[in-house]
Amino acid sequence: MPKTTRLTMAQALIRFMTCQRTKIDGRVVPIFGGVWAIFGHGNVAGLGEALYAVRYKQPTFRAHNEQAMAHAAIAYGKANFRRRFMAVTTSIGPGALNLLTAAGMAYVNRLPVLLLPGDAFANRIPDPVLQQAENFTDGTATVNDCFRPVSRYFDRIVRPEQIIPALNRAMQVLTDPAECGPVTLALCQDVQAEAYDYPESFFEERMWMPRRPRADLGELTVAAEALMAAEKPLIIAGGGVLYSEASAALTNFAEATGIPVCETQAGKSSLPDDHPLNMGAIGVTGTSASNRLAEEADLILAVGTRLQDFTTGSWALFKNDGKTIVGLNVQPFDAHKHRALPLVTDARGGLDELLAALKGYKAPVRWTGKAEKGKTTWQVEADTARASTNAQFPSDAQVIGALDRVFGSYVVLVQAAGSLPGELHKLWKAGRPGSYHVDYGFSTMGYEIAAGLGVKLARPNEQIVIPVGDGSYLMLNSEIATSVMLGLKLTIVVLDNGGFSCINRLQMATGGANFNNLLKDSQHDTLPKIDFAAHAASMGAFSEHVASIAELEAALEKSKVNDRTTVIVIDTDPLVTTEAGGHWWDVVVPEVSSREQVQEARKAYEQAVKQQRVGN
Repeated sequence: MPKTTRLTMAQALIRFMTCQRTKIDGRVVPIFGGVWAIFGHGNVAGLGEALYAVRYKQPTFRAHNEQAMAHAAIAYGKANFRRRFMAVTTSIGPGALNLLTAAGMAYVNRLPVLLLPGDAFANRIPDPVLQQAENFTDGTATVNDCFRPVSRYFDRIVRPEQIIPALNRAMQVLTDPAECGPVTLALCQDVQAEAYDYPESFFEERMWMPRRPRADLGELTVAAEALMAAEKPLIIAGGGVLYSEASAALTNFAEATGIPVCETQAGKSSLPDDHPLNMGAIGVTGTSASNRLAEEADLILAVGTRLQDFTTGSWALFKNDGKTIVGLNVQPFDAHKHRALPLVTDARGGLDELLAALKGYKAPVRWTGKAEKGKTTWQVEADTARASTNAQFPSDAQVIGALDRVFGSYVVLVQAAGSLPGELHKLWKAGRPGSYHVDYGFSTMGYEIAAGLGVKLARPNEQIVIPVGDGSYLMLNSEIATSVMLGLKLTIVVLDNGGFSCINRLQMATGGANFNNLLKDSQHDTLPKIDFAAHAASMGAFSEHVASIAELEAALEKSKVNDRTTVIVIDTDPLVTTEAGGHWWDVVVPEVSSREQVQEARKAYEQAVKQQRVGN
């Protein structure tokens, strides 16, 4: 008989987690970087006791909000290029449901996180238990069923032995480059505490290394032939380049072929900003250098990108009717998008194999020269937008310029939502891979500060800089206190523009009235005078309010020597944005309105949609 150990289900789960390993830069490390936990009646007795027993081996971190915990865990996985990840446990009910937004974000961005929400009693005797939502027609349903559409793998553990196949499947998904995403194991609270004789083999140390599938020879041949026939080829680097750790392969490919490179939000930092073939951001928030090439390109090599509408300008950016798209992607779903020639393979290995198949192909000199000239023009435009100012209310771009002058391009910059992702995508000079950390797949307001915790845990020796708008700050700021408590120093710059300025500008652009976005345009008796600096100080951070770009730069310099989180607040203009670069985005305007502004916007919209290449 195989040797067994009697443990509770929760103890077995945590022991299994501590036995999973990976190897990074030749060093064997635990694949789980820790567990974020807020305990309640649905997990404190089971998982709480199990985590306490391994607290010196598998660290447990406490935060103030379940969504924030999951953001931190997801950011940790992203900062580790999906090679390591974390788990999150909550109680049943509202604690569990607070994870849903983060689960959606991880699902969209294909990022690994193990979610362990408590669940109702499997034996159904305390029915309904506190915080249980009763379904009148389905006795098996709980609120955790909401996780099914935003989990790559979902399971509900109603017997202690079920954790064995469930955890094996979970690890397959968390480490698979094509399937990667959130895993939810809903843990019935009585089952967490039930014992079972688990086989010792279940707890044997296991090494998980990234799978790098090779290209199909037929697909490789077709892709290479298409590239060699191209006169105006262009590479789009997506997040898959970073997750595959393929930056060196991309650099080698671009330099060998002379093909210019554009970067998506997820792919930004794949090449250093100062590389002569890096044209920068592409699409709705793209540079003029990238977008002019994209309009003409006759072949687009889309590497590790899901080609979302911000990248393609809602499929109006690629104007060459004779273009060919090659989808180099580890996920067939993405490789086949928009009638692309699929090349299903790992980004790093695929680029190397494709380069070998090109037999010395070089892009025409006139095309490469046009790219280089376009980059020079863009750099002038960007420097103008980022330049210092004495204006009372500077623009986001001018704040970005200050950050760049003080910190340079080698800090890790964290952002997610509002006006800043668009400006940063265009204007931030990313240095090494992973130094630009932005969620724009889900554009999750409230991600930024919590994510900074995860990035800092993943990269403890890095300077983590978080520019964040006042709207996002107000949604989820409590983890400033957590950063102080854990000694995880962050530098946070709050751009106070009086509300949701990004959506306000979009509202104006589609003919809408200024309504319910900026605080002054919302229903109110009196406008709140929020002292963000005092608020941050109350949570233990160094903080100050600055009145100019010059004062901001001085405060940023001081923050370098602070021994804990620093929050700097600056008032900014809600209406000014960088006019250079960019592209149209499909945001529908009402067909019927009594307002002339909307009627005019509708006419412009109807003209713009004619530029879309539907299905191509």
